[in-house]
Amino acid sequence: MAVTKPSSHQTSTSRRAAPGSGAASLRRTRRAPLPTSAAPELRTERLLLRRWRARDEPLFAAINADPLVMATLGPPLTRAASDTFIDRIESTFGERGWGLYCVEVIGGPACIGHVGLWPVPGGLSFAPAVEIGWRLASEQWGNGYATEGARAVLADAFGRLALDEVVSITAAVNARSRAVMERLGLQRDERGDFEHPLVPEGDRLRPHVLYRLSSARYRDAP
Repeated sequence: MAVTKPSSHQTSTSRRAAPGSGAASLRRTRRAPLPTSAAPELRTERLLLRRWRARDEPLFAAINADPLVMATLGPPLTRAASDTFIDRIESTFGERGWGLYCVEVIGGPACIGHVGLWPVPGGLSFAPAVEIGWRLASEQWGNGYATEGARAVLADAFGRLALDEVVSITAAVNARSRAVMERLGLQRDERGDFEHPLVPEGDRLRPHVLYRLSSARYRDAP
């Protein structure tokens, strides 16, 4: 997340999307990135979706510490937790060949958040599954970047990766992310809506909604 998500979304909650939120050293040995053939950069008219670099860390940490960004995700993240999230993302790229890309505006800001794919954690009724999610800096909202980046990710998911389905989840109150999901062609599966087990009972972010997009529906879309 998150996915979940973040996105992300503003996607689901930071409790899920930012694993390993304990203290972490700011000087870390990171797994070397995969060759680009295994996890290619994705380009759109305005965006470059790429692997993470050390200089992205403070920019991403500022996004994760923004109360406006985290309002539908969970508590703001510390710098250590944000850096650990990047480590987890890079590990996922290494293990799976896909993950949450750093979003760079071509000719503009170097890191405005993430968009990409994330494994749905075990314990949820629809797991195993692959989630599409996003999380962008609040000052970049309203530019259509989440939708633009996510469309490139979906093309890669159903093309290079040959996935059968992509899902997306978020807190039911997250109207902004739900609108992006619907613009992308994902459809809500009301039977799959759930109470997120990592969010405390009574929290307004606990009720979550599930959206799905199959490869067949993606190919048949106009």
